[in-house]
Amino acid sequence: MSEGPARRGARGLLPVLLVMLLALLVPGCRVMEQGTDDVAPPVDAGPSSTKPAKPSGRRPGVVNIETEQALNGTRAAGTGIVLTPAGLVLTNNHVIQGATAIKGTDTDNRRTYTAQVVGYDRTGDIAVISLAGAARLKAARFGPASSVNVGDAVTAVGNAGGKGGTPTVVTGKVTALDQSVTARDDSNGTSERLTGLIETSAPIKPGDSGGPLLDSTGKVIGINTAASAGFSVKGAERDKDHRGYAIPSERALEIARQIQRGEASSTVHIGRTAMLGVKVRSNGGSPGALVTEVVPGSPAASAGIPVGAAIVTLGANAVDTPAALTALMLSHHPGDVVRIEWTTRDGGRAGTSLRLAEGPPQ
Repeated sequence: MSEGPARRGARGLLPVLLVMLLALLVPGCRVMEQGTDDVAPPVDAGPSSTKPAKPSGRRPGVVNIETEQALNGTRAAGTGIVLTPAGLVLTNNHVIQGATAIKGTDTDNRRTYTAQVVGYDRTGDIAVISLAGAARLKAARFGPASSVNVGDAVTAVGNAGGKGGTPTVVTGKVTALDQSVTARDDSNGTSERLTGLIETSAPIKPGDSGGPLLDSTGKVIGINTAASAGFSVKGAERDKDHRGYAIPSERALEIARQIQRGEASSTVHIGRTAMLGVKVRSNGGSPGALVTEVVPGSPAASAGIPVGAAIVTLGANAVDTPAALTALMLSHHPGDVVRIEWTTRDGGRAGTSLRLAEGPPQ
């Protein structure tokens, strides 16, 4: 683990897997319609006077998120931050990844809403959801993460443990800036590389994902996304070596605003997610995405794609790896007709055109 550089901008590299803060509950969303007139709140730089030394405590604008993942037969929980009074909520992508149903409870008015996905960025681990029928919610205030220094007092707020109810509030200090980590999502075993993070000693826990990291004035300067709890690094004791990591507010809001504008990119997906209906893994030393499971009733099942096949093209594009297949799928939407080709175990090749169904966010 990084020893925590004393200057802002010094990069720390963590050669261990950190845990994304998604809380698994028990052993399974309607997705957002495109377009909204809401606008994310501007970053409030606030007064330039000396900041109070004490942590801020809880502030409005926190949402407890609960998801169902029907394809896996599980439920999970995380946290969100209210962007607008009309119910746009910022959270981590890994909180809503794989969700077939999403509910959000505003912790200020105690009302629970069904939620739809507006869009998400898998690489940046940011998503925006909309709470159906919400109005006059208390939005969080955002401050610039660029003004944060090592040693500043911070407060982390979230749905720790996925218990719901009043959010948990924990405090600590900023221990390093511009950190790079590899975070593992314990809900599905996937991992991703995150960079430019704020590191804090605040003891954030599973369920806090997507929740706010507040500065001493109560403004959101980061979105909690990962923690090193449960790992021993360089012989250090677990509890003493706990570190939490948050995505800086400016970066999160930049992605959120792109999503609100409906601007898709190579990393940002807008609206509903298309589904082929296969689970895949690496094809060893050969190109393609090896099919390990076919979802019953899915387009892949209807097309007769068998387990053991290696998908090698989607549309006019080659599929070299499972990651390439995922990226290509994110450029499509439910209802699109695409041609897919695969190789069989005996060396044969087959293909067909099929219509993509609607699936969970990726």
